[in-house]
Amino acid sequence: MKPLKFRFAQSTDITKLVDLINSAYRQQHGNSWTSEAEIVSGQRINASQLEHALFQDHFQLWIALQDEQIVACIGLTFNLYDVEIGTFCIAPHFQNQGIGKQVLDFAENYVRQQIRLEHQHLNDFVMWVLSVRTELIEYYERRGYVQTGVIDNYPLDADVGKPIVDLHLIEMRKAIVLCVD
Repeated sequence: MKPLKFRFAQSTDITKLVDLINSAYRQQHGNSWTSEAEIVSGQRINASQLEHALFQDHFQLWIALQDEQIVACIGLTFNLYDVEIGTFCIAPHFQNQGIGKQVLDFAENYVRQQIRLEHQHLNDFVMWVLSVRTELIEYYERRGYVQTGVIDNYPLDADVGKPIVDLHLIEMRKAIVLCVD
């Protein structure tokens, strides 16, 4: 597998990122296993939502490139004591190749590095996963995330699609452990 290069998303990336995110979440492709096409209809994100997010001080969107092509992205929202991981997707044609693991490793290591450099007091990684996405919940559990028991309603007013089935959001957390050098 070719190594990935990472950089912050820029406003010039918005069109490609909207296509990537909607393709990964809302279309079914041969080797895709992260599609929500059968459980949520409508777009996952639009250009104005993404542009708004990119200009939030506490949010960073990282893109992963392979041969200068955007193949993945992951968002980090820095809260007071935790970092929320979201907007995490891999282009459907690049799924099942270990890229997701590389991207999540990058994000977690980047956060650890930021804690060391800026002496921030961040305790946990947190993410919200759709309740019916058992394969995704199991993937994150293998990566050290645990279900906290916190369940929230699907955000109907956030304009991120309309549920086709009964959905809730499951909170998952992982302690941020700094390795001693």
